[in-house]
Amino acid sequence: MRKIWSWLRCLFTSALVALVAVLIVEAWSAPRTDPWHSETLHEEFTAERASEIASFEDYLKLEERVFAELDEKVYAEVETGPDFALFRYSAGSAADPRGRDPDWNRSFDWPVGDAKGGVLLLHGLTDSPYSLRALALTLHARGYHVLGLRLPGHGTAPSGLVTLKWQDMAAATRIAMAHLASTLDGKPVHIVGYSTGAALALNFALDALEGTASPVPASLVLISPAIGVSPAAALAGAKASLARVPGLRELGWLQIVPEFDPYKYNSFPTNGGAQVHDLTSWVTQRLRTWAQAPGPEAFPPTLVLKSAVDATVSTDAVVDRLLSLLPPDQNEIVLFDVNRFAVKSGLMLDDPAPFTDRLLEDDALPFEVTFVTNAYRDSRDVVARRKAPFSNAPSPGESLGMAWPRGYISLSHVALPIPPDDPLYGQGPPPSADALFLGDIALRGERGLLKFPEDWLMRVRHNPFYSFLETQALDWIESANRNAAAR
Repeated sequence: MRKIWSWLRCLFTSALVALVAVLIVEAWSAPRTDPWHSETLHEEFTAERASEIASFEDYLKLEERVFAELDEKVYAEVETGPDFALFRYSAGSAADPRGRDPDWNRSFDWPVGDAKGGVLLLHGLTDSPYSLRALALTLHARGYHVLGLRLPGHGTAPSGLVTLKWQDMAAATRIAMAHLASTLDGKPVHIVGYSTGAALALNFALDALEGTASPVPASLVLISPAIGVSPAAALAGAKASLARVPGLRELGWLQIVPEFDPYKYNSFPTNGGAQVHDLTSWVTQRLRTWAQAPGPEAFPPTLVLKSAVDATVSTDAVVDRLLSLLPPDQNEIVLFDVNRFAVKSGLMLDDPAPFTDRLLEDDALPFEVTFVTNAYRDSRDVVARRKAPFSNAPSPGESLGMAWPRGYISLSHVALPIPPDDPLYGQGPPPSADALFLGDIALRGERGLLKFPEDWLMRVRHNPFYSFLETQALDWIESANRNAAAR
């Protein structure tokens, strides 16, 4: 037995040494970092600074200071001119967000006279308030006080995510919700959360139900919600810790690529993955605990909008770790299928059909399912098949009057909240030939030529069925708002 244990120790030690060696080689061969990867912005909000922030106005003042620091430490250090026309951090470039009006990297607060209620919009990791811009505009036009929060570490430089803690984002969420509540005189407040923002929305709702935050949201709308992430994300924390060792700083990055998107980081810090993993694990644990002993106040009615295929977050987790734990008969998932006309199951690595079939056939599910899919296998037209809670009899399909565009095989994690006419990520470029466009780009050539991964070009960045998503979200909020106001 001693020989076996000795052999196992040697095997473990050898494996550990090999892993460290691989990481060292990876660090030394990684692309060099630039000022936007390395500069620390000391004026950024953190949970530790929450005691200094007495109001959302204070949060905005601090935000002004961090953007001034960004100008000084990053923009001032980057060259300008034609060779840098697509560099986000080159002053005056096509990708410089400061030349856009408004700069959607910043928080926005849009009150309205005699508001119906309030809506807080929470974007995703590496993202900015731009991602929920279209919903914000429509909600405001419908009479809601809308607040789009720039989460800490976002909208500035990717280096802001190197030291970020998910508790910083949660603390900022509490400040924004308190501000909305203070302006609405008891009227309902809702949260729309996208990706990581959805996990933050759930965390806040649980805080409010436990009495440690206020108000309890009147409803939740969760788009591509980060409920479960890749198990590999659990290793990100250890890798981020190794990045503190001199000479291994590049291990702090899962991806270093050029920054040409004015409203989203292309580079991805290791710590970002670690923080999302920790946040989703914490929220999942809290949801399970709450489900075992729910308090006297009802959980907010929750609408989930998601693509059946999602390379970023788990669809199964949305069902098993969220919707199945919530009170019955008040929640819904809208799931967008792959384009069955354009892609055959034999060509897919992982066909979502078994999962979607389960959703439509399982009569134990306590939530409503709306499944957006092809009307027929040989048609690009789409229908919505609806199934009530505790039913295994979905409707034949309601025509949406929409069809898959040619060449599209599915939606994606990043596509859902973006309309086809979006001037940056949409289906076609804006009229101005000088405007930066990152949407439906078709480039052909040899692999390995570009400085960013080729799969970046393939990933769809807008939702051809956005109008249906928007209608579902607006109807959900309006219904919850009426019910809350009537109580």
